[in-house]
Amino acid sequence: MQTEHSTKLYVLTGFLGAGKTTLLLRLLDALQGRRIGVIQNEFGKLGIDGTILRNDNIQMVEVNRGSIFCSCLKLQFVQALAEMAAQNLEYLFVESSGLGDPSNVEEILQAAQVAAGASYEFRGVICLVDAVNFLEQRGDLETVNRQLKHCHLAVITKTDLVSPAQLEEVVRAIREINPVCPIEQSQMGSLSPQFLQDDLLLYQWAEGEETTNSAETKPKTLFMDFSGTVTREQLTAFLREIQSDLYRCKGFFHLADEGWNQVDLVGSRIDWKPCEEKELSQLVFISRIGPAVIKHIFSAWETCVGQEMKLRN
Repeated sequence: MQTEHSTKLYVLTGFLGAGKTTLLLRLLDALQGRRIGVIQNEFGKLGIDGTILRNDNIQMVEVNRGSIFCSCLKLQFVQALAEMAAQNLEYLFVESSGLGDPSNVEEILQAAQVAAGASYEFRGVICLVDAVNFLEQRGDLETVNRQLKHCHLAVITKTDLVSPAQLEEVVRAIREINPVCPIEQSQMGSLSPQFLQDDLLLYQWAEGEETTNSAETKPKTLFMDFSGTVTREQLTAFLREIQSDLYRCKGFFHLADEGWNQVDLVGSRIDWKPCEEKELSQLVFISRIGPAVIKHIFSAWETCVGQEMKLRN
């Protein structure tokens, strides 16, 4: 139930690598001076995107190691919502894991209201669609379809990296899944905050349903720790060797002669961005082929780099 002090709550979804963190950073910049909270959900336990988002002016909670829509983390999500409710926020943005299926989001919000008296005005689900990779990704997992089916606004990201013909094909594919949601386009994380004034719930297409996220469907996630340095060419060769086995790889790495870089592999594209110094280099791998990826990671690393590293669950 909406009250005078209710917090406007938006959920950001979108498959791995669609650009949720980048878009959220731009949005937070546009809303400077407002009381804003972020619940950030990552499949890995390193909280890489949480490190990027962390800001003294933002109230932030991280819920990692799975999807907030899965029963395995649902209670933690409800607790995080209750914690944020005490902050008297104007806006709360929930950035879900790229593998998150938000089909049951309204059920979870209702649980938060009951459990802690949390007062939120649910304003809708915003689904980011990666213009470069979406047409291939939609056949990978039901999650991709569910994210669009249960969204109230679709934002096509990376539109500057595709042809007009491919962009039209992406729009057609979105419309096959969700015929009613508004569609915006974005480059470099840009998105007009105008949607904050709109009643997105008018574009509800599907009723809530049981999420596909479960302990059984949770992909294998691995973490690499490395204390040395490598060249960009070495790390690129390593990632190219294993990219077809992964949904996503991201992290921070110390590159010889270049310093520290944020590394992000989505599909066949590797993005690099200078970042602050870290204690050690770390990567998160989300496997497309289950535990079988472990052997391939070790063999590719030995071939391309040959230095000692640690790989853990």
